[in-house]
Amino acid sequence: MRLIIIGGGFAGVWSATAASTAVAKAGRDDITITLVNPRHDMVIRPRLYEADPSNMTVPLTSILDPIGVQHRLAAVDSIDTEHRRVRVVAPHDPEQWIDYDRLILATGSAMTPPAIPSNQIHNVDTIEAATRLDEHLASLASQPVEPDLMTIVVVGAGFTGIETATELVDRVQNLAKQAASAEPHIVLVERANTIGPELGPGPRPVIEAALSDLGIDVRLETTLDAFDGRVATLSDGSRLRTRTVVWTAGMRANNLTELIPAERDHLGRLDVDQYQRVKGIQAVYAAGDTAAPFDDAGHIVTQSCQHAMPQGTCAGRNAIADLTGDSPRPLETGDYQTCLDLGPAGAVYTQGWDRVVKMTGSDAKQLKQQINTQWIYPAHAE
Repeated sequence: MRLIIIGGGFAGVWSATAASTAVAKAGRDDITITLVNPRHDMVIRPRLYEADPSNMTVPLTSILDPIGVQHRLAAVDSIDTEHRRVRVVAPHDPEQWIDYDRLILATGSAMTPPAIPSNQIHNVDTIEAATRLDEHLASLASQPVEPDLMTIVVVGAGFTGIETATELVDRVQNLAKQAASAEPHIVLVERANTIGPELGPGPRPVIEAALSDLGIDVRLETTLDAFDGRVATLSDGSRLRTRTVVWTAGMRANNLTELIPAERDHLGRLDVDQYQRVKGIQAVYAAGDTAAPFDDAGHIVTQSCQHAMPQGTCAGRNAIADLTGDSPRPLETGDYQTCLDLGPAGAVYTQGWDRVVKMTGSDAKQLKQQINTQWIYPAHAE
């Protein structure tokens, strides 16, 4: 019997770990676990807003080999739920169909691209894009000095946008000193009428104070209309001379969810039950940003590694229980918490869905660094 896991991110890796543990506990040697992922490594995606993002990876072999999970270095481009098979493609190899007895879709999400015809807009959605941005920023210090050289426009003041804009403050200031150029000017553009609309009113005063203290220019009820590599035109008609625009607005489930004939929400996430089983589809589970389960408190979970990890654990454990005849166990998410990096201004830590602020400043920053460098890494990672 074979369990196939598609995706090597948080949900996929935690699915593999839980499934391997369940197989060992059941004493079964007739169940194989294969994780299909086109990369050799797991990307620590929540850290891509930081400097030097090219190092934010963990070799999948260091995670999967010790637990006996096979890694198929390939991508999946088709899913046939009727015949229980997936089609894998890899460079220099012919396409191949692989049968499964149980399937876990854990391919995460992708940024919603801007509806602007420009290939000069950066993002921190993938490690390749984040690395390009990092290299682009470093190149500014060697360019001819102009007043707009260190003007950075970040579009989207959600979780990623706020972390990106605040983290850029020190980096851009250091670059400006190297280039002896004009003072940095970081502009944060948000379509809504508030900062961090999805974060709620709880942490907003802390966030607004941090943005003000850091000198970040906030433009609300505004978005980006055009960018030609030298001028960013905003929806309010203003034109900002800049070399750097970073898009952080909007996330959507990976498009492989569209190959599963099941209900999906407005973010493309599959409708799953409390055991991470895709409703109405036999033998298929979904976890992480591809799934929309309810947490312990009855809220639909967010697209985050915080929720991807317990979902992966639940899906992996229950997929094996399904094969061995054991009883499934429902998703356990624990208390909802957020910790938002605010760059040189520290961080803000909240608890609960009403996001009651529990910690700010340097104390919250220390917690954020611990989360980013320790807690979100897999147990077997090197």
